[in-house]
Amino acid sequence: MSISIQTNVTSLFGQENLNTNSIFQSQTIEQLTSGYRINSSGDDAAGLAVANGLRSNIAELTQGVRNANDGVSNLQIIDGGLNNISQILDRLKTLATESASATFSGDRNTLNNEYQSDLAEITRQANNIGLGTGPVGGRFNTTLGVYIGGSDGLVSNAQIQINLNGTSNRVDATSLGLASTSVAAGTGSNDIGGTAIDLRTGTFLANSTQTFTFQLAGSTFTATVGNGGSAITGQAAVNQLNSQIAPLGITAAIDQTTGQLSFTGGVAFNAVAGAVTGGGGAVATATGTAQNTANYVANGQTTYAAPTTTTEVLSFTVNGTTTNVTLATGTTQAVALSQLNAALNAQGIYAVKNTGGAGIDFQSAQAFTLSTTGTATEGVFSATGNETVTAPVPGQSVTGNALAAIAAIQQAVANLGLVQGKVGTGENQLSFAISLANSQLTNFSAAESSIRDADVAAAAANLTKAQTLQQTSIAALAQANAAPAAVLKLLQ
Repeated sequence: MSISIQTNVTSLFGQENLNTNSIFQSQTIEQLTSGYRINSSGDDAAGLAVANGLRSNIAELTQGVRNANDGVSNLQIIDGGLNNISQILDRLKTLATESASATFSGDRNTLNNEYQSDLAEITRQANNIGLGTGPVGGRFNTTLGVYIGGSDGLVSNAQIQINLNGTSNRVDATSLGLASTSVAAGTGSNDIGGTAIDLRTGTFLANSTQTFTFQLAGSTFTATVGNGGSAITGQAAVNQLNSQIAPLGITAAIDQTTGQLSFTGGVAFNAVAGAVTGGGGAVATATGTAQNTANYVANGQTTYAAPTTTTEVLSFTVNGTTTNVTLATGTTQAVALSQLNAALNAQGIYAVKNTGGAGIDFQSAQAFTLSTTGTATEGVFSATGNETVTAPVPGQSVTGNALAAIAAIQQAVANLGLVQGKVGTGENQLSFAISLANSQLTNFSAAESSIRDADVAAAAANLTKAQTLQQTSIAALAQANAAPAAVLKLLQ
């Protein structure tokens, strides 16, 4: 290489490398002081795009975990309220059971005052936890969507749906079917007898017997009183009946106001007094329905008619839940009763033969609506469409209201349990979702770190290297800059 004064090529080499080493040192210092390997798009454009996507997911999941924890907190508040309402139901059951005993000698109105106060408290607490009615009281009576994220934009997988929507998920006294219940003393009687027979005095069934038929959901039971010998008192007849029908959940008694034979029970039933065989006076005549258990009666045709040319569909709605029962062509009364009870008993509705035994009655301690479709001249009902359902009839015996209340409370306990199950399921779903989101947070953070964060050990080594190269470059550049001065030696 020739010696030149105009262009110091060696110095240019030194300057170029000094600049490169200075940039290398600056980048290394920036990585060490920021903690990031990528501090600008130019450092790693492709890696930055991936890291930004991961950081976005982390931000979404971080808030999603907060959302889920808030959801769990709300559900725990609801759960605590439901548990409290369950305890109130226990108290209602206690009061109803106390009033349902014919041996209770206290004031049933006192029991009923507390009973009604407890019903009001159920409604207040239901509204307080958001499973009552109205825009505030029913604020959680909907489908609760808790957004958590972590699904790369697929919304259906990014949130948990907790369905607390509809009347069946409300737990106020009305929705639980308790608003119209009472444990006060019933008035009047639910006696059997077209012609009044006073059992308080005299004797009956001399040298004769009398049968009583009880139509229950899914079965028929016959009891016989009298012994075919000497006459018996009314109380003796009642004792004979009770010895036979007690396992059915039905109790016979003498109405102390009318003296007639009276039946009460905690099950749906119709009662029919049969004819007397032999001589002697009957204990009761005609037919009757225990009104305290048959609070809702939907009477169809007097005689059941099986569908002949098409099916008939019966739709029952109770507490917002609709159950459809389809009776196929040719369905007999026995098969219809079996199908109806299998489908409806869980809803607290019971199908029994009517007092004539040829038709079908529907009985329930709760309000329900009924509509039918099919051919108008056949089937359970004489016409299709909405059928008229009688209003609730209070218990007619002194214990009738309480017995009806017990049945309603039992159903309310079951309905409340279903809501508690949904709330508990929601709590578990959110807990599982939180676990997944935390796992994703850890892994997304690790992935972002591997791309964006600086390797401090490597950067420290690079800093030492950059500083050494820079010092070397400066020293070499000084030597290169001194080289042109050597030309003067040639001119001496």
